[in-house]
Amino acid sequence: MKKNPTKQKVIDAASSLFFQKGFHGTSVRDIADKASVNVSLISYYFKSKQGLLEYAVTNYYEEYLKTVEEALEYTANLSPLEKLNELIFTIIQYKQTNHQLTCFIQRELSLDSVFVREMAVTYLAKENYYIKQTFFKALNGRAKGDTREYMLMQLKGLLITPYILHSDWKEQIVGEYSHQVFVRKYVKTIQNWLDFIIGKGSSSERNQFIK
Repeated sequence: MKKNPTKQKVIDAASSLFFQKGFHGTSVRDIADKASVNVSLISYYFKSKQGLLEYAVTNYYEEYLKTVEEALEYTANLSPLEKLNELIFTIIQYKQTNHQLTCFIQRELSLDSVFVREMAVTYLAKENYYIKQTFFKALNGRAKGDTREYMLMQLKGLLITPYILHSDWKEQIVGEYSHQVFVRKYVKTIQNWLDFIIGKGSSSERNQFIK
């Protein structure tokens, strides 16, 4: 489906302002001014600021899960570890491409609200399923029970840390090229961790880590 450029401009403006000022600190007028559109146009497209938020987040997660599913399908013939590495790259690439909205959503997910519960029931459960299944297949029985769950928790933490603690990384992200550099370096860091617990670390080191 072809995107409406004006509608997308409003979403981009809102994402930037929500990231900088928070949802409650941003007015519809602020969004209209930044997007260079009339306030009435926002009402026409989204009904309200809440409607704009819901649309933006829903679109974000639907595109995100579609991207993840395509990556899993594309890598179906790879080894479990190679498939996991590609999944990690896909996730970080998508989140970094949508950096400001990702940071805003992660901040909101730290709060207990109707918004968070709706996201958990719909999109986050599906995301968790894909990550969990791919990670456990890559582990291939190297860890059991609680240890395996703790390792999964560590992986999921690595996937969201740059977007929860985004202020710690802001000096590294200046311009579009720096986003791509960050993706490559950060994905490599996660892959090095995976190599240690699954792949290239010595067997004695891995066994000590995961027993």
